[in-house]
Amino acid sequence: MTHVVIVGAYGSAGVAAAEGLLDAVGSEIDRLTLVDDGEPGGGLCILRGCMPSKEVLSAAEHRYRARHDHRLRGDPPEIDLDAVVRTKDEHVSNFAAHRREAVREMASRDGVEFRHETARFVGDRTLRVGGEEVEADHVVVATGSTPNVPDVSGLDSVDYLTSADVLDATDLPDSGVVMGFGYVGLELVPYLAEAGVDLTVVEHDERPLDEADPAFGDDVLSLYREEFDVEIRTETTEERIEKTDDGVRVHVDGPDGPDALDAESLFLFTGRRPALDGLGLAEAGIDAGEDEWVEDTMRTRGNDRVSVVGDANGKEPILHVAKEQGQVAADNILAAERDESPEVYENVHHHVVFSGAAVYPYARVGHSEASAEEAGLDHVTVRREAARDGVFKTKLAPRGRATLVVGADGTVLGYQGLHLHADAMAKTMQVVVERGMDVREVPDRAYHPTTPEILDGLLRLAAERLE
Repeated sequence: MTHVVIVGAYGSAGVAAAEGLLDAVGSEIDRLTLVDDGEPGGGLCILRGCMPSKEVLSAAEHRYRARHDHRLRGDPPEIDLDAVVRTKDEHVSNFAAHRREAVREMASRDGVEFRHETARFVGDRTLRVGGEEVEADHVVVATGSTPNVPDVSGLDSVDYLTSADVLDATDLPDSGVVMGFGYVGLELVPYLAEAGVDLTVVEHDERPLDEADPAFGDDVLSLYREEFDVEIRTETTEERIEKTDDGVRVHVDGPDGPDALDAESLFLFTGRRPALDGLGLAEAGIDAGEDEWVEDTMRTRGNDRVSVVGDANGKEPILHVAKEQGQVAADNILAAERDESPEVYENVHHHVVFSGAAVYPYARVGHSEASAEEAGLDHVTVRREAARDGVFKTKLAPRGRATLVVGADGTVLGYQGLHLHADAMAKTMQVVVERGMDVREVPDRAYHPTTPEILDGLLRLAAERLE
């Protein structure tokens, strides 16, 4: 009898794996056990990730637009944190309830069971679920991630706010130092600024957005400094942290030498790490500290009957990637039962960061100019400033830019945008890139209706360059 156990069944990756196996229960799979100890259940993205963050960002977006619209009179409104959190909690509760219902519905089928308990490995494919030992033929680990706390001297002696704390905050400090300027920092810094927090950001590199071509990172710096009045210390590192009578002091070292940053609070947006503590992976012969410990088949190197998907494997903590990895894990479990070769997971690079209070999101699909050059692809790159397009002017959001990378044969290889509706345009460009469409054959108006000019301009420029 073939038994599959999914640990972390409420999350997006776990649900995708379960859905991919569901129709095989009763034929190729005898039993499917879904395990999650979440309280309330719902998964990371719903409870502490992309859904609640977009809820609070919407308040920042409305305030930003109000204070930048010269056609409106009077002082801009203040963000009512109580109302923001109350609305967010209501919506998130509904989303989570829907996810729990979906899991319960799967568990209502013959051969499928849901257990609201904690699971850990006690053997190769043996788990202790609650107080019972459960034998499995295949295990999928989809336990998500948790905030990463860096090793900085003195950090353990001060209080700090993580992204989860900010999402629940009905009271915020007057000032703060921000550690971490990746996806989380880029999204939450404008929210905090619009809520009235005076911020200083510590950025280790010359610019943010490591995956972007340099012009986009430079634009982000200008945008945050000029539009949100945020101080950003680039090429600067935290040396040590201490508690003060008024809050916190962060000792840093940068281009101008050592300095001390004082603020009321410290915001820790230093990324996330896989949530693997307490799983007992070593008992299953798995070393999560090993490089590339999860293969592209989603199977672990130490145990090919254990797959790790989503944020838990540390590969690419992105929602759509988690879902796709969950599906691949399910497909490969079925492949193992059929004695077939496993599928290797490959995805078109597709990231969206809701930067600039979601008014100026950054998106990348496929190749950037730098990655195309690194891959040795024969290509042309065309660029367009958002300020040239009337649609952005009429919406009073003229900042930003976009680029299109096209192969010498006309194949669209990639798109980058930092502009209004870049997130929506990325959805269209993902289809274009995945299908390998020719730049001269992209259907007219086959994209977001409010971004025609910038894409039209890029397509036209690319076609001209290829002639």
